[in-house]
Amino acid sequence: MEYQDTHKSIVEACKKGDRQAQFELYRLYSKAMYNVCLRMLKRVEDAEDVLQNAFVDIFTKLHTFQYQSSVGAWIKRVVVNNCINFMRKRKLQFEELENRLFAIPVTDDDTPIADSRITTKDINKALFQLPDGYRVVFSLYLMEGYDHKEIAQILDISEATSKSQYSRAKRKLRDLLTIQQREVY
Repeated sequence: MEYQDTHKSIVEACKKGDRQAQFELYRLYSKAMYNVCLRMLKRVEDAEDVLQNAFVDIFTKLHTFQYQSSVGAWIKRVVVNNCINFMRKRKLQFEELENRLFAIPVTDDDTPIADSRITTKDINKALFQLPDGYRVVFSLYLMEGYDHKEIAQILDISEATSKSQYSRAKRKLRDLLTIQQREVY
């Protein structure tokens, strides 16, 4: 079976309006897509609302899905686009950099924080403390696998801004985690 054909029978049944197949597709992808929404939007209520709207879009536009990628990748794209549209409606502003700042290296040393006492809960807490622009770029790049060119296109920002937002997000996240560790230990 080809990667693109994953869940093909479910998708085809959904295209024919089979409610059981729609429920199955939702069951297969909703939890992972909720996590995408929560990482991008920060608030549980917003993540839930956007997820539901995204699945309405998914089921109404599923007839356009042509198996050029996996259905999971297509669903993620719809969900990410819904998150971005939601944030745009909230007038999310990204920091545009002045030309003089472009000389700053766009990547940091990717050495992981050595403290093994850091938990997923600690990381999520710190991630939600990041400014929206930082958090969104960080999530799209590191957690969702988009490259900076794709992020720039999706968010309508420059590629340099995407890179700098990611770099700044990593620095800020390290600082927040360091502060959290000092408070705990």
